[in-house]
Amino acid sequence: MIVDSALYHEGQRVSPASGPEDLASLRQRGAAPGSFLWVGLHDPTADELSQVAGAFDLHRLAVEDALKAHQRPKLERYGDSLFLVLKTLWYLDESDAVETGEVNIFLGRDFVITVRHGLGGSLGQIRSRLEQHPELLEHGPTAVTHAICDHAVDDYQRVVASLQDDVDEVEAGVFSPTRTDSSTRIYLLKREIAEVRRAVMPLRDPMQRAATGSVPGMAPDAAPFFRDVADHLVRVAESVDELDGLLSSAFAAQQTRSAAQQNDDMRKISAGVALVAVPTLIAGVYGMNFTKMPELHWGLGYPMSLGLMVASVVALLVYFKKSGWL
Repeated sequence: MIVDSALYHEGQRVSPASGPEDLASLRQRGAAPGSFLWVGLHDPTADELSQVAGAFDLHRLAVEDALKAHQRPKLERYGDSLFLVLKTLWYLDESDAVETGEVNIFLGRDFVITVRHGLGGSLGQIRSRLEQHPELLEHGPTAVTHAICDHAVDDYQRVVASLQDDVDEVEAGVFSPTRTDSSTRIYLLKREIAEVRRAVMPLRDPMQRAATGSVPGMAPDAAPFFRDVADHLVRVAESVDELDGLLSSAFAAQQTRSAAQQNDDMRKISAGVALVAVPTLIAGVYGMNFTKMPELHWGLGYPMSLGLMVASVVALLVYFKKSGWL
C-alpha cells in the first residue's frame, strides 16, 4: 500500500497525502525547480508498484527487485535514476534474535520512492523529522536518502550493542565456577551475527561510493554526510567481526573446559571404583573358606580383616586427595 506521498517545495510540504491516481499530476508539479516528490510504500502489491513505476518511468528490473524483496544491499543506476537496497535490523530481547526487513529506494532528480518490506524500519518518523527541518529537505531526494541510510546504520549500532551484551553473558557463563553448557546459545548467536553481517558488509561499498561524491544522481555536497554514515558502518562491521571472533574463542574454551571436566569426572569415578574394589578384594580372599587358611580358626581374624579394609580405604583416600583425584 502507499503509506504517504507528498510534494515538497523549498523544503516545505505543499500537498496532502494522495493515492496512486494522483501520482501523475504530482509528478508534473514536482518537476518545477526546487520541488520533488516523496512516495512511500509498504509491502506493495504488483499492481500498486506497477502504477508507481509507470508514473515515474522506473526500470523494469529495479521494479522486480523491489517487489520480490530479499535482495542483497546494493546501489545500481538505471538510466536517470538510482536504485538503492538496504536491510533494516531490529533486536528482540525475549528471544535473543535479530529480525530483518528491507528498504528499496528509487532516487531521481525530482523524486524519491521508498518501498519498505517487513515490520521494522518504519520511515514515518524519518519523514516527520525531516519535515521539521526544511533546511534539510531543501537538498531534495539526496537528503531523504541520507536520512534513511543514517537511520538504518544507527539501528545496526543498537543491534550490535544488544549482541555485545549477549556475548558478555556467554563469556561469563563459559568461565563461571559452576558447570554450564553454552554451546547452543553460542551457535544461535553466531547465526544472528551472520544475519547482521549480511546486512552490513554489502552496504559498505555503496556508502563509500556516496561518500566520495562521485555517484551520478546524488548531490555532491552530500558527500561529507554520507562519509559520516560510511564511518559508522565501518565501526559496525569491525564490531561484528570482533563479536564473531569472541564467540569462536568462547566456543573453543567451552569445548576445552568440557573435556577437562570429563577427565576430572573420570578420575573421580576411577577413585570411587578403587575405594570399593580393594575392600571387596579383601572380603573375597577371606570369604573363600579353605580348610588350611591360617586365619580361619583365629579369634582375631574377623576384626583384622575389617581393620585391613578400613586401613586400605583410608590410605587410598589420602593418596587420591594428595594427587588431586578427589
